[in-house]
Amino acid sequence: MEVLIWIGTGLAALGLVAIVYCIVAAISAKRANLSDDELRARLQRVVPINMGAVLASALGLMTVVIGVFLT
Repeated sequence: MEVLIWIGTGLAALGLVAIVYCIVAAISAKRANLSDDELRARLQRVVPINMGAVLASALGLMTVVIGVFLT
């Protein structure tokens, strides 16, 4: 069941990288001095990526825990 641990680790790491991307994108959008509508549109494009990243991280961590319990 070591394979589950490594798959979960990779999935959690991928989710973490995507979360960092969302943080950087939100900070750069805020610093761009955009109008309210443009800022809202740019941040709305980041929200689905952020939700997917959180889901990937959670699934990865669950997979690691299952792998540890089965080992």
